Amino acid sequence: MSQFEYQNGVMHAEGVALTAIAEQYGTPAYVYSKKTLLDNFDSYANAAAGRDALVCYAMKANSNLAILKLLADRGAGFDIVSGGELLRVVAAGGDAKKVIFSGVGKSVDEMRLALSHDILCFNVESIPELHRLNDVAAGMGKKARVSLRVNPNVDAKTHPYIATGLKANKFGVAFSDALDTYHVASKLPALDVVGIDCHIGSQLLDDAPLLEALDKLIELIDTLHAEGIHLHHLDIGGGLGIDYGDGAPVPVGDYLGRLFKRIDAWRAAKHGGQPVKVIFEPGRSIVGNAGVLLTRVEFIKHGEEKNFCIVDAAMNDMARPAMYQAWMDMQPVVQGGAESAMFDVVGPICESGDWLARDRELAVAPGDLLVMKTAGAYGMTMASNYNTRGRAVELVVDGAQVHVVRQRENPADLFALESTIK
Repeated sequence: MSQFEYQNGVMHAEGVALTAIAEQYGTPAYVYSKKTLLDNFDSYANAAAGRDALVCYAMKANSNLAILKLLADRGAGFDIVSGGELLRVVAAGGDAKKVIFSGVGKSVDEMRLALSHDILCFNVESIPELHRLNDVAAGMGKKARVSLRVNPNVDAKTHPYIATGLKANKFGVAFSDALDTYHVASKLPALDVVGIDCHIGSQLLDDAPLLEALDKLIELIDTLHAEGIHLHHLDIGGGLGIDYGDGAPVPVGDYLGRLFKRIDAWRAAKHGGQPVKVIFEPGRSIVGNAGVLLTRVEFIKHGEEKNFCIVDAAMNDMARPAMYQAWMDMQPVVQGGAESAMFDVVGPICESGDWLARDRELAVAPGDLLVMKTAGAYGMTMASNYNTRGRAVELVVDGAQVHVVRQRENPADLFALESTIK
């Protein structure tokens, strides 16, 4: 159930009116619901209860320390793609031994950092990366646990920028090369080959591509097993979408039910019921609908062809519409305001691409508040300081309490690291 609903004509976050939040903390503001976040995580954890499974939150979706702390306290692991993200996990009190390190370009320093924290596994994506990791681990007197990210060439049928499982994508080892790559990895003395991983893309509303990818991974695991390479975990990645207004995704419980059914049948038939740890990497489906972007109308501008609702949030606060042409729901915080009209909702940045919504029927006037829903994922993590704009304040609502979990940036913060020369 959504925790962003109208109560007496005013949208609330859990028990707090967004009007009160805007008055106290200003706009633009990211507002997160603690209950929604934890309910979303629990949908994975509960569906995997009683099994050897680990939910590794893909923290690129939202890496605020408060979000990470809440999930760590719930037992989450973390899927990271940089050394900085690992340090965030540690700072939030997360368990580094539940961390999966993904990404195609891990540096030597990042590998050393991850090995020093004894992370669960590196998801390796190329033979050169295998050799680099082997050299780094050997130099530290350690063994690096590795899983190969295999590209199954499955069409996720999503936006091309967030499709990651096709031959043309930069991610992973080609399925046709995977067997040879595993043989290379198994012969490197400072590596411990423990698993297999794939991630075919993001914002998937149908689980059929994920289950197709699973079948390919199972086929490869069996081949490896016959050749003496025994894997201990299967990482199916993430990718389940959320409802941005373009259709409801498959429920998490239904997807995991079908996935576990296939895994159980395979284990019974081929491995005598021998267990295999299953790892998931959800991000958007945990945090996406747990957050909104709250913004205030500055001006209403009537043009010859379009009407513009100019707000104080911009493409630097939420890049998804400009970057992916993404549709995100915009609603007035207070119902029953001005007469409705069609608007493009745009920000103050000096770019024609600075838009948040196009062709929306809205009843708004200057000074009114708007809310962009399902903004908890890939909002703040993709935000920038373009036009020397400070990033928004971040707030977590817990019932009737509001917690500031990141202060609003001011201009002095933005040039504090800069210096002039004569």
